[in-house]
Amino acid sequence: MPLKLEQLGQSLQRSLQGVYLISGDETLLVGEACDAVLGAARAQGYTERSIHHVESGFKWHDVINDAASMSLFAERKVLDLRIPANKFDKEASQVLRDWVDGSVGNPETVLLIRTERLQPRQRNSAWFQAIEGAGAVVLIWPLGARELPAWLDQRLQSRGLRLERDALLALAERVEGNLLAAAQEVEKLALQELSQPIGLQSLLACLEDTSRFNSFDLIDAAMSGQGERVSKIMTVLREDKGSLFAVLGALSSQLRRLDKTQGLPPARARTQEAFARSGPSARALLAECALLDQQGKGQHLGDAWLGLEQLLLSMARQPGQRPPSYYQRKLKGR
Repeated sequence: MPLKLEQLGQSLQRSLQGVYLISGDETLLVGEACDAVLGAARAQGYTERSIHHVESGFKWHDVINDAASMSLFAERKVLDLRIPANKFDKEASQVLRDWVDGSVGNPETVLLIRTERLQPRQRNSAWFQAIEGAGAVVLIWPLGARELPAWLDQRLQSRGLRLERDALLALAERVEGNLLAAAQEVEKLALQELSQPIGLQSLLACLEDTSRFNSFDLIDAAMSGQGERVSKIMTVLREDKGSLFAVLGALSSQLRRLDKTQGLPPARARTQEAFARSGPSARALLAECALLDQQGKGQHLGDAWLGLEQLLLSMARQPGQRPPSYYQRKLKGR
């Protein structure tokens, strides 16, 4: 059955489906929707989870075998399948249809599929319609500029916060449609003891006091061509154990918008310029972000922080410039 994102919670309270497909380019919303499914499954005794990344060298029979095998410690489990939108090939289609009709899989296993935004032809495919008919499909669409203040207000209220209208609009303008950055700002506000409702001046003072540096600042520096500032912020974030995945999510969000938007408005001109400086296409940079994400999770060899810094410096670098890396600065004792 097709579900809107806001309907997912009530649906999970009523019953748990055997198959869930969560699709969209908003990393934060997709992740939170998947977390909701996992939480509901855990509450119903699905205590084990196995994760499969569909990438180069992936074998579908590994998923089939995993679904058929049962752990000695859990009778129910969730199979978390993470698949890029361009990997739904003929073999994937067949396995997913077989899963839905019961030819493969296990009735004690919930299949959770998370992917990027699907194209219309994919949403009309046999495998998609099979999942939609037998399970639940949640398509997550990007929030428009007019929708962002309402989304922010709802998220603030969930944390016990209220903002005056001008403060809410200022916060929406600050995050520029980046939901990961928006969530970070809400969490910062939640840590403060502020009188309600929060006015504009209180908001600005709070954000200035609590935002030594964050992923939003880092992406902004890269997009603005400030290589030295990128290096400085990277050093602070790394040494303060900042969130690698928040930075990757924010960067991926910018790159996806660039890849899918023709004729960027003036406010996005710097994004286009940074993209031109870096050389590779937006999709190539997105693939590099995905690799860094896997390195950060220990699924690939490599230093994810160093790779991220090199990527951001390539976006910020002017011709002939090459700011020192984190390790170069360490060697110099800076």
